[in-house]
Amino acid sequence: MFRQFLPIILLTISNVFMTFAWYGHLRFRNTALWVVVLVSWSIAFLEYCFQVPANRIGAEYFSTAQLKTIQEVITLVVFSIFSVLYLKEQFKWNYLVGFIFIIFAVFFIFKKW
Repeated sequence: MFRQFLPIILLTISNVFMTFAWYGHLRFRNTALWVVVLVSWSIAFLEYCFQVPANRIGAEYFSTAQLKTIQEVITLVVFSIFSVLYLKEQFKWNYLVGFIFIIFAVFFIFKKW
């Protein structure tokens, strides 16, 4: 039973690393670009160390479309938290509306037709 949730846990960890690799450098805009690229690549390596096993294990329980949907929902949740807490950006009402539409997408992808 736990093994079925392991991909979700691993994808969440992976997405935390991914978000920092892709967007963390925005707080250091005066740092040379080549430095942030190297740091981002290093962080992205850690992301892949969690993402690849997550998809390998997840493929035992979910279709690839379902895995991708899970990953995108996790990405949006992690990014929303990151942008508010780390980048100090405001969470706007239209973001919530967009997320509601994504919930509809999740419903249609996971519904057994």
